[in-house]
Amino acid sequence: MNLIIDVGNTRVKMAVYKNSELIHNEIFTHVNIAGNALSIAEKFNCVAAIISFVGAVKKSEIIELKSKIKLIILNSNTKIPFKNEYASPKTLGVDRIALVSSAVKNYPNKNVLIIDAGTCITYDYVNAKTEYFGGGISPGIRMRYKALNVFTEKLPILEPQFPVKLIGDSTVNSIHSGVINGVISEIDGTINQYKEKNQDLTVVLTGGDVKFLANRLKNSIFANPNFLLDGLNRILTYNL
Repeated sequence: MNLIIDVGNTRVKMAVYKNSELIHNEIFTHVNIAGNALSIAEKFNCVAAIISFVGAVKKSEIIELKSKIKLIILNSNTKIPFKNEYASPKTLGVDRIALVSSAVKNYPNKNVLIIDAGTCITYDYVNAKTEYFGGGISPGIRMRYKALNVFTEKLPILEPQFPVKLIGDSTVNSIHSGVINGVISEIDGTINQYKEKNQDLTVVLTGGDVKFLANRLKNSIFANPNFLLDGLNRILTYNL
């Protein structure tokens, strides 16, 4: 059994894989990462683990994990199942490395655009030859709502909500229309630009807002909330 630990900016996801099959997953806060991970590892008899973190992890927690289980810490030096053509590979986020690894496993010999809609919205492109070139990063949905509140004097902070109509007839409705329609237009527009350069393109949508957005896009996509976890398991297996 493999233990997967994904430490994001806002939450920690842990999963257990039997070969390539996801058999268990949970979501935690950033408190007691090692304790929660080792509890799952014991319960499912996990023999190896991989940890990926864009959020903060205490050094003591890494030490504790390494003392109890065979652990791979995903970074720019980790062996990966694709050719990394990114101009600054040491700055490439580990979450993006995992997503591309998942793409080459789940869609071999395909041109794939992976869209991760979370704290940020990331776009990553890997071609049919498993060559990764990069993509894009933009603010996520909640970041956009928060920015309107932080950088103005009077605009309120709101929870994401689909606008009832395009033309907002109040400040609240205008914010919902601007943020949500803006995100949807951005994603659809980006997909269309990639399709212009790739006649055969597979598009995968993942991340915390995947369910919120999946049915609103005009383009055909594959929605997979566990795509990053799949990629981490692929990297772990690739390195064992």
